[in-house]
Amino acid sequence: MLQTTRDQDPENPQASTRIDFIYLSEPDMIRAGVTDMAACVDTMEEMFGLLYHGDYRMAGANNNSHGSVIVFPETSPFTTMPKPTPDRRFMAMPAYLGGRFGTAGMKWYGSNIENRDKGLPRSILMFMLNDADTAAPLALMSANLLSAYRTGAIPGVGARHLARKDARSVGILGPGVMARTSLSAFMAVRPAIDTVKVKGRGKANLDAFLGWLSETYPQITNVTVVDTVEDVVRGSDIVTFCGSGATGDPSTYPTVKREWISPGTFLAMPALCNIDEAMAAPEIRKVLDNPGLYHAWHEENPKPVHKHIPAIGIRWLDLVDEGRIALETLEDLGQIVAGEATGRWNDDEIIMLSVGGLPVEDVAWGTVVYRNAIERGLGVSLNLWDEPELR
Repeated sequence: MLQTTRDQDPENPQASTRIDFIYLSEPDMIRAGVTDMAACVDTMEEMFGLLYHGDYRMAGANNNSHGSVIVFPETSPFTTMPKPTPDRRFMAMPAYLGGRFGTAGMKWYGSNIENRDKGLPRSILMFMLNDADTAAPLALMSANLLSAYRTGAIPGVGARHLARKDARSVGILGPGVMARTSLSAFMAVRPAIDTVKVKGRGKANLDAFLGWLSETYPQITNVTVVDTVEDVVRGSDIVTFCGSGATGDPSTYPTVKREWISPGTFLAMPALCNIDEAMAAPEIRKVLDNPGLYHAWHEENPKPVHKHIPAIGIRWLDLVDEGRIALETLEDLGQIVAGEATGRWNDDEIIMLSVGGLPVEDVAWGTVVYRNAIERGLGVSLNLWDEPELR
C-alpha cells in the first residue's frame, strides 16, 4: 500500500516526520472508480445527512461559501491580463467533511469557454485532499471527472427522494457533460427511464450526446431532439437544465413556465434557470440542496442576486426579498435525506430542486476515490519531505 501520511511509531509519535502523498491522473481516477455513478449517488446521500446535522465546514465567515474566485476586469492597463470572457475565472473551493470521511480538501480550477477552440474542456480542475488532523497532503488528483460526477449525482439524490417512482421520461436542456452525468444519476435511481428529449445549440454536441446515450443506455429506446425549452419540459417526468451561458440578465436564462408542467414532474436544476410568475406559487415545492450556500451567496453579492448567481434557488431568495414568497417555504434536501422531512407526498406534486454545487461534495467523493486508489495500489507516490527544513 502506498504511504500517504507520515509513519508514526505509536510508542513515539515524533519518531518520523516523513510525508508522502499520491498523485492520481485521470486514468488513475477512472481505475479508482470515479465514474461509478451509483456509488457516487450513495456517497452524496450520506454527505447530505452530515450537512443537515452540521458536521462540515466550507469557506467564509458563514462557513457556507461556495469558494473564493478571481475575476478579471473589463479593462486593464496590463496587456497580459486575461480578458473577462464568459466563464473566465480561477476559483478555490475548500471544505471539511466529518463522519466517516474526516478529511479536508480544496478544488482549484481555471475556466475559460474559449478552451473549446483549443480542444480542451471549458474548465480544468485539480483537487487536493488533506488529513484533517495534521493537514498533511493525502492526494493530489485530476478533478474534472470528480467534479462532473459529484455534480450529476446531486440531481440523482433529488430524484431518489423527489421524483415519482414510476418516472420514465427525462427532458434535458444542454447536451454536455452535466447532462451525461445527471442522466446517469437518474438512471441509477429510476432505472425504468426509457425516454429522453434533448435540446442543444450545436449539432456536434448533440451528436456526441446521442452517440454516448445509444452506447451507454441502449434501454432508452425513445430519444427525440426537440427545438424549444417548452418541448423539453412538456410531458417529462424529470426535467433538468444543464446548459451554460452568460450571467447578468435573468430574462435571458432559460425559463420554466407553469403551463408546460404536468402533475408529478420533478425538476432538477444544476445550471442557469429562471421561472415565470406562476412557478412562484406555494403549491410548487421549492427545495435547496443546502440552504446555507444560498444564504451565503445572498450575503456576498449585490441585489438582486440572480443577476450574478443564476441558480434558481437564488431567484427564490430574491422573491423572498420582494415579499412574494415566504422564506419558510424553501425546503432543505438534507433534511429530507436525513428522514426529518417528507420527500414526495403524492404522485401529483410538482417539485423543483436547485443544485448549487458544494465543495463538500468534492471532499466526499474525493475521499472515497482516494481510499479506493490506496486499496488498489494506484497512483504515483510523491515525497513532500523526509524531515521538514523549518518547524
